[in-house]
Amino acid sequence: MRTRWIVLTFTALLAGVFIGSLLSPAPAGGVSKEMIQLQASVDQLTQGQQALRTAVDTNSATLQTLAKQSLDAINQLNTQMGALQQTVQQVQANTGNNLNTMSTQTQAVSDNIADMQSRIAKFGQQLSDMQSLLQSIDAKVSGNAPSASGVPGGSASGAPSPGSAANSPAGPGMPPISADTLYQNALRDFTSGNYDLSRQEFSDYIKNFPTNDLAGNAQFYLGEISYAQNDFKTAITNYNLVLQNYPQSFKLAASLLKRAYAELELGMKTSATRDFREVERRFPGSDEARRAQAKLRELGASSSRTTH
Repeated sequence: MRTRWIVLTFTALLAGVFIGSLLSPAPAGGVSKEMIQLQASVDQLTQGQQALRTAVDTNSATLQTLAKQSLDAINQLNTQMGALQQTVQQVQANTGNNLNTMSTQTQAVSDNIADMQSRIAKFGQQLSDMQSLLQSIDAKVSGNAPSASGVPGGSASGAPSPGSAANSPAGPGMPPISADTLYQNALRDFTSGNYDLSRQEFSDYIKNFPTNDLAGNAQFYLGEISYAQNDFKTAITNYNLVLQNYPQSFKLAASLLKRAYAELELGMKTSATRDFREVERRFPGSDEARRAQAKLRELGASSSRTTH
């Protein structure tokens, strides 16, 4: 019995020790170790967050810098493109003016050459007439027959002798120089840009030699002078006079073409387009027709060949 109580008492003590160990708080060393590990994890997370924020801020600043640089580059490119476009427009305008000036000067030189050829042909004809006259006189003298015309410098046929009034003005109201000299002076002043004097000379030519072959040319160059001085309305008036008063002039195509250019300068696109097509129709294959075709293409208009 006694032994039984001893066993029960020992068992109760063991149970109490076991239960006490379960209910007693954990050792302070174990709790401190876990807290240290948790604090270390929190510190690592905080450092990682700060590093991430620093990287984001750095990348954001870099992106802002790149965006600003790109915007500046775009603005600079737009400025350069605007300047380039203005330069191209100026070059096109200057090129067009230079081409018109060169075309006019080339045309004047061509007219000068044609006039010289005409004068040479006339001089050759006069020489031929003189030779015929001399041969006739020689034949009559050798045959002891009196000349049919006793006037030196005259001919039996009544043909004018060299130096006659065909090209030399005579009498009151006529200029003191010949028609050829007056025309050459006017053309020279025109090509050198002395427009006021050239206008007066061409006007004098038309006034004093209205039926000469070059009267139509003189009228045309009056239009060219007005065109060069940007007086497009007066230029059109002068071109119209060529078309109306000199139907045999070889300046008809040029007058019609330049009238179209002048109309275009005044904003008369419909009239200009009609005249460009008329140049094509009336003077096919000419330089004026080719220039008219090019201008119609530039205006986006169809040529006369496609409208009929």
